[in-house]
Amino acid sequence: MVMLTQEKCVACRADSPHVTEPDAGALRAQTPEWELITEDGIPKLSRVFRFRSFVQALAFTNAVGALAEEQGHHPRLVTEWGRVTVAWWTHKIRNLHRNDFIMAARTGQLYAGLAEAQPAAATQARPAKS
Repeated sequence: MVMLTQEKCVACRADSPHVTEPDAGALRAQTPEWELITEDGIPKLSRVFRFRSFVQALAFTNAVGALAEEQGHHPRLVTEWGRVTVAWWTHKIRNLHRNDFIMAARTGQLYAGLAEAQPAAATQARPAKS
């Protein structure tokens, strides 16, 4: 089995096939921390990443943005004090594509790398500051 973190996104068109339910089940095995949500009838992969500061959350947001630009596939990013919420879906097909699972896996890998480099960056949630 090819690891999603080693794959690259492919260009999508409006008629690109979405991920089938059986395929999604197999792909979710490589993205277990991601939640499958539906907003306005569109399935999406969503995950909240926690940090000890706004600076760390912003650095992660920028790293995800750079990865998105590199792959030509862009998420919704919500950056707040101590957390970043990332949602992946394919806008052109208004559904999930394999690219979304690739990017979810790569985003998780990016977070794990940051946590290793800065152990305090992740794992501990603190009360939100305003």
